[in-house]
Amino acid sequence: MPLPTGGAGSRCSLMQTLRLPFWEEEYVLLRRTQTASFWRDQFNVSNEDLDFIHGLILDAESAMTTSQLALHLIQEYQRRETARMESELKKGTVYQPGKDYSVGETLIFPAMDFLVGEVLETRAGQNPEHGPFDVIRVGFADSGEEREFAANLQTGHRLNAANGQTAGDEEALLSAEEIHSLYQDEIEESLLYALEEGEGNDVFVKMDDFWLLADMLAEVHVGHLNIAEALLEMQNRPLSTEELLPELDLQADDVSQPMQIISVNHALSDDERFDQVGRGGVPLWYLARLEPPEALNTPPLLSPNIGRYNRAILSVELLQTEWELDDEWGESSAASHVSSVVPSVSFTLIFPHWLYGTLPLSSRTRDLFPHSAQERSMVTIVDGRWGNRYTTWVVRKGRYVCGLKEWMVAHNLPVSAQITLERAENPEELVIDYRPRRMRREWSRIARVDTGSRRFDLEMNKVQIACEYDEHLIVSSEDREGLEAFNAGFERNDATLEQIVEMVVPEITKLNPQGTAHVKTIYSAVNMLWRCPPGPIFYTLLSNPRFQDAGDGFFNVR
Repeated sequence: MPLPTGGAGSRCSLMQTLRLPFWEEEYVLLRRTQTASFWRDQFNVSNEDLDFIHGLILDAESAMTTSQLALHLIQEYQRRETARMESELKKGTVYQPGKDYSVGETLIFPAMDFLVGEVLETRAGQNPEHGPFDVIRVGFADSGEEREFAANLQTGHRLNAANGQTAGDEEALLSAEEIHSLYQDEIEESLLYALEEGEGNDVFVKMDDFWLLADMLAEVHVGHLNIAEALLEMQNRPLSTEELLPELDLQADDVSQPMQIISVNHALSDDERFDQVGRGGVPLWYLARLEPPEALNTPPLLSPNIGRYNRAILSVELLQTEWELDDEWGESSAASHVSSVVPSVSFTLIFPHWLYGTLPLSSRTRDLFPHSAQERSMVTIVDGRWGNRYTTWVVRKGRYVCGLKEWMVAHNLPVSAQITLERAENPEELVIDYRPRRMRREWSRIARVDTGSRRFDLEMNKVQIACEYDEHLIVSSEDREGLEAFNAGFERNDATLEQIVEMVVPEITKLNPQGTAHVKTIYSAVNMLWRCPPGPIFYTLLSNPRFQDAGDGFFNVR
């Protein structure tokens, strides 16, 4: 941008000055809020920003989401930037190469971050290509630097039309909504850190994804929480905050009822005695100690162990079998969904779910259950045969529904039983049933484990069965503690699955006169020891030279 004059290099320097490649780049980037580098690399929520958010929530008198706060903060940054530009432009004349300036005049250079300089000298410029023009020497008091610029320039230049504003029309600038859409992750990450970990962590309170001020809350002390605990225990059912509030007597007349409800919700969520189990955005509270253990902690044999494997080597037949099994942790289950309007679905009960009295949240079943933002929610399941009602818990992270062990025992259901789930008239309920048939004694594989010697054995015994079932999947064992202890003895790595498959396949083949083991049986037996979807198990069979594919889903030991 400085304008050297005279000498052989004068023309070259002047041309570089007039083209201003670096100048124009800076000029386009005059508004920082229009750049990706600012939001991705430079943006940090300051104390000034927290004060702004504090006032924003206070004026709104209601909670606001993280996205709402971020959008308002972007708008505030744009307002500040415009106000700064307008303030700086009032300090002097905006420099433009085509204008005339006199000694002592104050100039503003927007493209140089609004530097303010004073014209110290004017002289004639020398460059025949551009005709007559002047050179002004400008001094910058802040830095003590002096630089030269063109003035009275007759040839066209971008700065002559800019009038000190950003390049392009104002309408071409990105809106706050567009900026938020482009850089939402970076902006909200910085905002969340400031609210949760920074200076704002004792000023702002978070409820789900909503933020409010701590001093807007009504006081909820331990006495109130003890009353809530007693109410829930007496009712032995989830209660809404509206049901709890009249009994708590907060004595907060200066706090609105909606804010009292938020205050109680916040206090309950911070106390480990209480668990939010609401659906559809309506908080319902229950006592964690009254929930079944499986609702609070995923049992060992329901915790998946999925290593890396080459899915490309699975045959079409094996992929079809995987789809039929519809394991909730399998890739085929993740890729397919049953329409939400389907009235009922059927699935096969595998050993881990039979052992703990749970149902899978797979592609076929998960859309039947009411949606909830909570990790756990309660659903009533009605026995379609006897009409008994069971309170069950949907554990979304673990991909199962627990609380049906009593129902399975009452109907003497075996592993591999065909189960049906059906929508009820009440959207908060489901009907469960099985496919009955005349009771008779059938052969079942019974597992026995010895934790000390790390030995796993299968034998055939007859059991009473009065339902439709899959003969390939039927395995059984009542030794829950032994199986869990056996499972705990394995190292958590990919080699363990190979070890387990090599352990169970010979045990299955010895029970079959043909000396073969079906892939469904192998999958079922492996899952007595190690929760794993079909894909990795099938891959382990194919990649181990010890096993030979005998066709039709059967394998034998070489």
